[in-house]
Amino acid sequence: MGLGFSIRGRLIKNPVAAASGTFGYAMEYSSLVDLSLIGAIYTKALTLEPKAGNPPPRIAETPSGILNSIGLANPGVKAFIKEKLPFLSSLSAAVIVNIAGGKMEDYFRLVEILDEYGNFFGYEVNLSCPNVKEGCLAFGTDRKNIERITGELRRRTEKPLIIKLTPNVADIASMAKAAEYGGADALSCINTIPGMLIDITKKTPLLGSITGGLSGPAILPAGIAAVYRVSRAVNIPVIGIGGITKPEDAIQYLLAGASGVQIGTGIFIDPSVLSRTVEGIEEYAEKEGLKSISDFHRFI
Repeated sequence: MGLGFSIRGRLIKNPVAAASGTFGYAMEYSSLVDLSLIGAIYTKALTLEPKAGNPPPRIAETPSGILNSIGLANPGVKAFIKEKLPFLSSLSAAVIVNIAGGKMEDYFRLVEILDEYGNFFGYEVNLSCPNVKEGCLAFGTDRKNIERITGELRRRTEKPLIIKLTPNVADIASMAKAAEYGGADALSCINTIPGMLIDITKKTPLLGSITGGLSGPAILPAGIAAVYRVSRAVNIPVIGIGGITKPEDAIQYLLAGASGVQIGTGIFIDPSVLSRTVEGIEEYAEKEGLKSISDFHRFI
């Protein structure tokens, strides 16, 4: 049974991946998770220069989820290449580097630098950063910018380009089409949803940056709906993100039109969710007589 899928002609061995921002650079989980079982690993967002991130507190628990406001904290591309990429390059999972920036040129330069150190699968282009006060949030809400950035990146690399879409737009399908027109090889959706909580005793926001991104089971229906709309608007693979904590959640994304899924907040609850989801999808496929990912797409 082949439940892998291809992006730009390159195979990802199974549909389950660890989402960007929740799995570090994989080595942090190497004692807890059998990394060989994962189809793909999306790295923590990477910027040109090191970023300290947002002021604490950065995470607040909510009903059925969390608010986070990390602010793209990362060591910068030079340290990533020296300290993180050697370990990532040794893994059998497809390693996809998530890139972000405050201006378009940051994305272009990141790809130019990283392409010289080519031992990884491809890029996830983070055009929607709900935890950052300037920069990439605007890119992900404008069709022309999405198409332009994607097109410029396409001219700079032959590696697979996965554009990460924000749910915070009136028509996510039109944003998906813009990315496809620009040369995207796949799409991932959705990013987190903006949210805010207030401590009524202290009368202050729970997050140091006031607002943050909502993730976890609360956004599962929003993610599935986005995948349903996007997968019917484009002819490239769609990767579903948002609220997956058990195999049944991932299966819903596949039935909605996704070729793969990313698990994020669910890993914080139980890191074994990755391997359990791989097994659960395989068991469901065997039970239902589904021999490929495309077979999941025949029903809805």
